[in-house]
Amino acid sequence: MISEFLDSWPLFHNTYLAGWLIALVLALIGVIVVARDQIFVSAAVAQASSFGVAFGMWTASLVNIQAWDWLNTDGFLSGCAIAFAVASAMLTARTREPRRESGEAITGWIFLAAGSGAVLLLSHSPHGLEEVHRLLSSSLIGATDADVVGFTVLTVASAILLCLGWRRILLIALDPMTARALGIHPERWLIANSLALGLAAGLAIRTAGMLYTFGCLVLPGLIAKNLSHEVRSMFFVAPVVAVAAAVGGFVIAHHADYPPGQMTVAILCLFLSLAWLYRFTVSSLTA
Repeated sequence: MISEFLDSWPLFHNTYLAGWLIALVLALIGVIVVARDQIFVSAAVAQASSFGVAFGMWTASLVNIQAWDWLNTDGFLSGCAIAFAVASAMLTARTREPRRESGEAITGWIFLAAGSGAVLLLSHSPHGLEEVHRLLSSSLIGATDADVVGFTVLTVASAILLCLGWRRILLIALDPMTARALGIHPERWLIANSLALGLAAGLAIRTAGMLYTFGCLVLPGLIAKNLSHEVRSMFFVAPVVAVAAAVGGFVIAHHADYPPGQMTVAILCLFLSLAWLYRFTVSSLTA
């Protein structure tokens, strides 16, 4: 099995490296998502990113001027995905105030509006609908050298920022009232977190699709939450779990001829089931 996988490396190395880097960076950001109980928010952000791709393709189909050919490039579509992902993340991060809709209501609206809008925009374009279905079903085939470089930079930047500000990040995630009393402005950090979430999801959705993006964003963090006693250790456990599942999922998928994204998410779901069982067993023994 391993030898067969290594034999495929020259042909699919960009797919493997991009998929593993996506799992790593999303797991790092996903710890904050899980700690702040924003799991459905991440689903809405991923859905909004898919809508951004559909919006970009729809915009390009309206313009037939040769000087505007850049609208048909991957760069423009990725930019649209990032823009809509960041916008949705910022919208859901708004501080709750009286007479305003709850965060859950806004998140649900984004998820449903983006999901239906993506299909409606491209309903008369067979190629467009095929792209939407690809994004929803997740396909890592087609990753490029640029994707690998981009996710490498994003992973390194995320790790550096977490190392420099992890104390404040933990305090804001767990106790924003205390953080405010200590002179820390939670709103600024929440905006920065929303930007990071939107950027990572927007970049990942074009390469990996919604299922893989959402799965790697929340499942490793949930697994780490059940295995760890504190949030700080989750930043170490979640990336290790994500990369281990991605590597194992890609190897098994290649051997059995299954889609690697779906296989990785299935393995993460299995890990989460075992983590729940472990936590239940420990709680029962200590009760």
